[in-house]
Amino acid sequence: MRRFAENHPWWLAAIATAAAILLYLIFAIWPDWLVQMLGKKKVFLNALFNGITLGALYFLVASGFTLIFGLMRNVNLAHGSLYLLGAYIGYSVAGWTGYWLLAFPAAFLIVGLFGIVLQVFVFRRMERQDLRQTLVTIGISIVLADIMLWVFGGDFLNIIPPTWLSGPMETILVTGVKRSSGDLIYLKYPLIRIVIFLASVAIGVAMWTLLNRTRIGMLIRAGVDDREMLSATGVRIQLVFAGVFAFGAGLAGIAGVVGGTFQSIAPGEDVRFLLASLVVVIVGGMGSITGAALGAVLIGISEQFGSVYFPTYSVVVTFMIMVLVLAFRPQGLLGRS
Repeated sequence: MRRFAENHPWWLAAIATAAAILLYLIFAIWPDWLVQMLGKKKVFLNALFNGITLGALYFLVASGFTLIFGLMRNVNLAHGSLYLLGAYIGYSVAGWTGYWLLAFPAAFLIVGLFGIVLQVFVFRRMERQDLRQTLVTIGISIVLADIMLWVFGGDFLNIIPPTWLSGPMETILVTGVKRSSGDLIYLKYPLIRIVIFLASVAIGVAMWTLLNRTRIGMLIRAGVDDREMLSATGVRIQLVFAGVFAFGAGLAGIAGVVGGTFQSIAPGEDVRFLLASLVVVIVGGMGSITGAALGAVLIGISEQFGSVYFPTYSVVVTFMIMVLVLAFRPQGLLGRS
């Protein structure tokens, strides 16, 4: 941080100013002129927190994608299908058993096993052949999409959360003052979104710790940099890569359950979340878990603020972020050169 401040003082000043403005917008009681300019504070806060929780969902999908694509150099364009498969599995398990929490391990295990099948029978036979991997995984995603459409139909489905997670939760953030009594009005926000965000943070911290502070993470990073040398030491590198692929696919399955809980499950969601994962990885930097988290939050917030304040150009806002990152930092915000 000190080195960044010494090398980029203007950037540090801009970031500090933006953070101060954001904190004022979140915690202060808005004057009338600010309400006239930005609308109600409640709308602003809802867009902000919806963007953060949507970013948490994007992170769950993109973190698995960045493990497979950024670390292992496997071009898996069927990753969005893994997300949708996990969503349908979670919907089925939650409906059959009546237990919402059982949907998560079921989706993780089944989609993770499917990821092992992909790694062993597809990617292991096409190592370092990016074009073949791209074409084959596009074909796999099309086949999976048609199979899921045949089995589950084309209706919009939702995974119903348990009653103890239903309803809003009152926060400490003030959205206004009652004119009649002068009492403060506090923001109420869905409890399920807060829980999902905290779970995503916990998963992100665990992944970063696993990759940077454990022997398994050292083996994964060493295998990416020089797999021949690592294999010569006796490490079964293919077994390590199969485990990483299964974990990344399982995360996509968990993300499907999360997305099906506070959004919806429908054909076409696989393409949407594949594109979102690509944008997040490009913005954050390939192979960086921290970069995936930063990119996911930026993209989620830009989507939500775009839909509220620039509904006609909301998609353009997201891709403008990607274009600016590619123009000034092609390796991503936290990616290695």
